[in-house]
Amino acid sequence: MNQRARIAMSEEEIAELLRAAGKLQLATVNPDGTPHLVTMFYGLDDGDVTFWTYAKSQKARNIARDPRVSCLIETGDDYAQLRGVLVYGKARLVDDPAAVLEAGLGIVGRMAGGPVDDPGMREYVEHTARKRVAYVVKPVRVVSWDHRKLGDNV
Repeated sequence: MNQRARIAMSEEEIAELLRAAGKLQLATVNPDGTPHLVTMFYGLDDGDVTFWTYAKSQKARNIARDPRVSCLIETGDDYAQLRGVLVYGKARLVDDPAAVLEAGLGIVGRMAGGPVDDPGMREYVEHTARKRVAYVVKPVRVVSWDHRKLGDNV
């Protein structure tokens, strides 16, 4: 077995990392073909990555033109502790106001460590949702790695 196969994560390990991590690096394609890379908080919808953004943002304009995205979720500071999931996919626009609000509540809830129960926080999310759209990333290919599986062979 090659080293690449040895460090690949199982579906359960991938799902756990996606549940545990807080941020991702989102890459979209600029009009000139260069990557546009930003850090985003994200949510999960039946295991698919979700995020929201202002409707007039560069990433939203890029996705409208070309829905291909890459989402990198990673943890670890030392080489021997690196774990990551790279989701190559297509971003599907969610612009129904109720669905955008639901996505926003899920994302903010993950950021806060639980459901958005505070009325002031919910009001903030509701206000912010009016100017935003959400996306669900449908995976085309998923690549993963867990360097902890290398043990002392690092």
